[in-house]
Amino acid sequence: MSSPAATTPDDPYLWLEDVTGDEALSWVKERNAESLDVLTGSERFAELRDGLRAVLDADDRIPYVRRRGELLYNFWQDAEHPRGLWRRTTLESYRGGDPDWELLLDVDALASAEDENWVWAGAGVRYPDYSRALVQLSRGGADATVVREFDLDAKEWITDGFTLPEAKSRIGWIDEDTVFVGTDLGPGSQTTSGYPRVMRRWRRGQDVADAEVVFTADETDVSAFAAHDHTPGYERDFVGRSPDFHTTEEFLLRGDGTQVRIDVPPDADTDVEREWLLVRTRSPWSVDGVEHPAGALLCFDFEAFLAGDRTARVLFEPTPSRSLSYHAWTKNHLVLAVLTDVVTRLEVLTPAQDWARRELPAGPDLGSVDLMGVDPDNGDEYFLDTDGYTRPSTFLRGELGESSDPEPEVLRTAPARFDATGLEVRQFFATSDDGTTIPYFVVGRVADVPGPTLMTGYGGFEIALTPGYSGVIGRGWLARGGTYVVANIRGGGEYGPTWHTSALGEHRHRAYEDFAAVARDLVARGITTASQLAIHGGSNGGLLMGVMLTRYPQLFGAIVVMVPLFDMRRFHLLLAGASWMAEYGDPDDPTAWGWISQYSPYQNLSADASYPPVLVTTSTRDDRVHPGHARKAVARLREQGHAVEYYENTEGGHGGAADNAQRAFQWALVFEFCWRQVG
Repeated sequence: MSSPAATTPDDPYLWLEDVTGDEALSWVKERNAESLDVLTGSERFAELRDGLRAVLDADDRIPYVRRRGELLYNFWQDAEHPRGLWRRTTLESYRGGDPDWELLLDVDALASAEDENWVWAGAGVRYPDYSRALVQLSRGGADATVVREFDLDAKEWITDGFTLPEAKSRIGWIDEDTVFVGTDLGPGSQTTSGYPRVMRRWRRGQDVADAEVVFTADETDVSAFAAHDHTPGYERDFVGRSPDFHTTEEFLLRGDGTQVRIDVPPDADTDVEREWLLVRTRSPWSVDGVEHPAGALLCFDFEAFLAGDRTARVLFEPTPSRSLSYHAWTKNHLVLAVLTDVVTRLEVLTPAQDWARRELPAGPDLGSVDLMGVDPDNGDEYFLDTDGYTRPSTFLRGELGESSDPEPEVLRTAPARFDATGLEVRQFFATSDDGTTIPYFVVGRVADVPGPTLMTGYGGFEIALTPGYSGVIGRGWLARGGTYVVANIRGGGEYGPTWHTSALGEHRHRAYEDFAAVARDLVARGITTASQLAIHGGSNGGLLMGVMLTRYPQLFGAIVVMVPLFDMRRFHLLLAGASWMAEYGDPDDPTAWGWISQYSPYQNLSADASYPPVLVTTSTRDDRVHPGHARKAVARLREQGHAVEYYENTEGGHGGAADNAQRAFQWALVFEFCWRQVG
């Protein structure tokens, strides 16, 4: 049966969905030339581009590290190595300030030798010997990667090792000669969202198609998964599926191939560590007659739970102002990252002391402190990064004690990338249409008169926008006299899962009403005016920008729409779009289309409306959010006679840029456009 959305005849720009079609790329080339001619010719653009590139390529940036065994690993990009270097060193050398880096892989040299535009996409290092890695490389920054096995001792590729051609694969080590893998093996191997449907146990020397199938998801699921827990004494295998973006069904895979379902609510998050099962609820859950709210963290004995015991210990319970952002294990402790009105603090729980609780050193006021790495197999070491909107990062290392924690050592402190003299960070709360209080941060100088302001938001997928230092925003906007605003609207994770679910599906309008409420509140407080207020957002935040354009154009002086969803009638038919129907709804369902159609930007563009100037950016290599969304939006805006600029990077994937030069160029376009319109 044909999809109603697929057969709708009223879209004259479907041809722009042909990502690499000659006609579509010719259109892209023309639009790029027109907009770059307008935006890149000024002295200010060159200053912005070069200044941002200097920030991104600075030699005195913090080289963040992750421990793998005895060594610390780092991936580094700079002007000389735009594609990057994968390297490692010892803790002793790192402490010295000028580490003796051991080079593992030069991605620039590899790209040159193979005549490919390789972009680093990560590596999985094998436990416990740490002598091999499964390296993932992307062409141009796409989500799809090639996989190659790398010898970390010889620093060379394993020619007959585990290798996969380009696909959206899942792969992870089981032991030295075995991995779990899911990849594109032709019809039936992928879900409708384009992710692995079939997980296999792949042994060295086998053809991947001959590997043992350990789990198969439904074709309409988002993805299947399989993972090996290598914790000594607790080695286990897990398999399962994600029916949609927010639900999971997980099984313990026994040695005889039988599967034991972990019987928790499908929308809950689970974590098995040694003898413990942790469950973070995303909706209320009644356990042995006790109702636990959404956002709670519960602890069970894992084996007892599988046998039917539901004795639960509450490790975290949310309040209206506090939510659990994430947790992480060390060997003897559990660390909780807790948001209190969007400010992060860390707490340490110790199972051996009946889950005694204490705080780790806090970050700055209205700032963040984030775990950057732990090593639960080997000890209680942790790495932290603390920063704030005007406070550069400090990178620390510590070790958790039995009942108290020694002061962590400062490993690196990043220098300031912009002059923050006179800048203040303030938090305000706006009132949305339904009376809900919406927090937002304002960074800038306190002035008697309104000034140029750049505002952003996201509001989706339970992602929280927490305070953080950005040399790019600082140098491109704040240091030039602008004010920067971050709106913590519903749909995100700032107040836990209920903050997210309150803007799902038919309630999506609440996220947009929240953002508009913050815009009005900024004007009411005298911080800015509508004509001086520019906004930007990407991906789901790009959809947010599209809704602001079509529903609230009078509130803004300029809008920057980046790698956006825009055509919500067809989003589920394009690339990974089917996986997001749990967030937005199914456009083929008449009831769901009834509410989606009210805000879908593409369908609501009007020739009769008065829109502020618009800049739209995307990437040809974005294989997550289809570039057709951005292309068609611009084509329709042009057809209707509205002012719109467009830039499509031929690389970059969903991030929009593949290296620092491209990032600097793209952000310079954004700032130049905004300064022209609201400065």
